[in-house]
Amino acid sequence: MNHLVPVFYSAESVRRVLNWPMVNEAVEAALTAVVMPSANARADPAHARCDDQHSISNHIKSYVNQPTRSITLCSKDPSKLLLTMPAFVGNYRLSEGGTGGDATNVGRSTLACKVVTSFRSNQQLQPPLPSINANILLFNVKTGELEALMAGTDITTWRTVSASLVATKYLYFRRFGPSAEHQKDINVAIVGCGVQGQLHAAAMCANFRVKQLSLYNRSEPRAVQLANELRQRMTNDRDSCYAPGLPDIKVCSLASEAVAQADVICIATYAHEPIIYAKDLQDKRAVHINAVGAGEVHFGEVAPDIYKESLVYVDCMANARSELVGLPAPIAGEVGDIILNANYPDAQALTIFQSMGMAAEDACVAEAVRTALLSCDK
Repeated sequence: MNHLVPVFYSAESVRRVLNWPMVNEAVEAALTAVVMPSANARADPAHARCDDQHSISNHIKSYVNQPTRSITLCSKDPSKLLLTMPAFVGNYRLSEGGTGGDATNVGRSTLACKVVTSFRSNQQLQPPLPSINANILLFNVKTGELEALMAGTDITTWRTVSASLVATKYLYFRRFGPSAEHQKDINVAIVGCGVQGQLHAAAMCANFRVKQLSLYNRSEPRAVQLANELRQRMTNDRDSCYAPGLPDIKVCSLASEAVAQADVICIATYAHEPIIYAKDLQDKRAVHINAVGAGEVHFGEVAPDIYKESLVYVDCMANARSELVGLPAPIAGEVGDIILNANYPDAQALTIFQSMGMAAEDACVAEAVRTALLSCDK
């Protein structure tokens, strides 16, 4: 008999506490925890940069058990999917802003399972509905009893964007120095201005010194609307802009125009065919791409000639082996391994973070959200 009455956390409750420092730290904890012990053994804290010591000491004791996500086709339409993503993340720590309370810097373990529906056609309904709907189940790690059910759609969106932020920090900025993410101005291109593109645009501006933000969407009015919303938000709320001045935001009629001068590219579309090609990128490479493809083929939106030039990194190698079959480039490694070992790409490298998302990220972020909500209720 289940003696616990599960607590339900609504989307409104989740949104009340979501913030980038909290989510970024939880995602980084998941990315480092998932790295296999062989990589952990190579991580030598004595040779790590001082600002990476937390990540390394955290990972030495943390670990992840997560099977490959299960995917169920809902009818004969391949764009309608049900996904289940269970994970156990053991003995990890959250120690920076966002969680607070007595739970900070205390080792914790989380057992969770996210259940997601992805119905692309929802956007064509009247009125439109979200394409992605998610709920996260949190269990007691000692008894297995269900403790909480948490609305997970916002967590899914935020942790996906956060993984891009963390990847950009370590695959792009750290190649220029240990604090480059706080000092270096960048040009950012957003290709695809749907839900993911919108939050990627806002998050890049909130976390990095964005000098120019170029927006492209197949339907240009959506990009224009996003540009206007961002200008208004950053004018009224200076905390939404990390740079000392507001970025120059422009809407582009072609994807090639948007990425031409970009240092960091975030591409999030359902495209089956390539949208950007190697000839579109700046000649002096030093470019990082966050590829967040949501189509049937994760990597369809980026041309093969870009992959052939690139170092490709993933969040989880085990998931990549099953989900990135046919990827037109070898996988260089996991982002968590780069965080742990500080073996950053060369300054002029072209890098891709092939975002897939993983259950460990959902588990760590959901745990951080629950901790924050419980702290608010004290």
